[in-house]
Amino acid sequence: MKTLYFDHAATTPVSEQVLAEMLPYFEHQYGNASAMYALGRQSKRAIEQARKRVANAINAKQSEIYFTSCGSESDNLAIKGIAYANRNRGNHIITSKIEHHAVLNTCKTLEKQGLEVTYLNVDENGFIDINQLINSIRSTTILISIMFANNEIGTIEPIQKIGKIARANNIIFHTDAVQAIGNVRIDVNKLNIDSLSMSGHKFYAPKGIGALYVREGVKFEKIQDGGHQEKDKRAGTENVAEIVGLGKAIEDVYANYERYNEHLQNLRDFYIAQIEQKIPTAKLNGDRRSRLPGNANFSFSNINAQKLLLELDEKGICASAGSACSTGNPEPSHVLVAIGLDRNLSEGTLRTTFGKDNTKQDVEFLVDSLVNIIQKNTIYIGVKRRIDKCVLLCRLSGCIR
Repeated sequence: MKTLYFDHAATTPVSEQVLAEMLPYFEHQYGNASAMYALGRQSKRAIEQARKRVANAINAKQSEIYFTSCGSESDNLAIKGIAYANRNRGNHIITSKIEHHAVLNTCKTLEKQGLEVTYLNVDENGFIDINQLINSIRSTTILISIMFANNEIGTIEPIQKIGKIARANNIIFHTDAVQAIGNVRIDVNKLNIDSLSMSGHKFYAPKGIGALYVREGVKFEKIQDGGHQEKDKRAGTENVAEIVGLGKAIEDVYANYERYNEHLQNLRDFYIAQIEQKIPTAKLNGDRRSRLPGNANFSFSNINAQKLLLELDEKGICASAGSACSTGNPEPSHVLVAIGLDRNLSEGTLRTTFGKDNTKQDVEFLVDSLVNIIQKNTIYIGVKRRIDKCVLLCRLSGCIR
């Protein structure tokens, strides 16, 4: 049975080109980048080439890029590092209620350490309340951290507007851009972004490698002690092969940006149109226009998402009920709660995220499978309700006890 993968927001496969560029650094060019001999210097040059590629992709300086292990570490390093280094300026942070847990839980940790955090509301499409943002700013506000695009519902926030507000108030602006890299063109200067997190495995690089951009002049402290790697901001021997892979992947995804994202958007729009035509009770979550090109998040009534995922899996289809980091959590998604979705719909939510290898035929099979599962479930519920009604009537008439 063929596997059809529609969960690219969770992770992507490593591309052939990226893997080919990584392989020498596992076998032949294996030197420690901190070593002085030629083998070490080769690794150091490879890291700096990757740093340059990342910087070019977001119009940053090479010296403003720091390599980490993942997006979550990048978020932690940015938010904690900036908070610790700027305590003399204030102790207040502003974020939103729909951030990834790498941001939310980092902020909760800082609250335990005496910092104050404001969590902004969002509307039914997932946009932050700009007026609430402005009104939340204090003289002690040192950081605003708002995600570029939501990992569950795909809504792209008004980043340029947020950055302008932060810059006008002399507040550092960080954005978790893990879902946006490769799917949105990003210029950190035009958008007034002071710090940005990314994760390689979201754009065809391997898992276990991320990067953090911090604008020159923004103070931040390291949160991991050890050696003096990454300009003394992130201790630990560099993962040379994966750093090379991230650099190659980000260069490739932006070199093919128009074609890649047009492909994703065509699949997404076809899928949305087909679902709304064939399952008219389905509800699309997130903004219809300002959303990631490959993201479609639907809620279906009277069906549990876990049941839906299991039945799709039996057909060889991989999708998601939401963030991969929250799998197994019985509570409704904090994102769906924040946009005001009722519990019945929240429990029947399916996130579908497309990638470069998906085809229209794949999407047609996905739609047909969903229609079949939903119809079967609707018939089952209808029969069960009729049986329950008959049992109730029999009990009321004394036929059964």
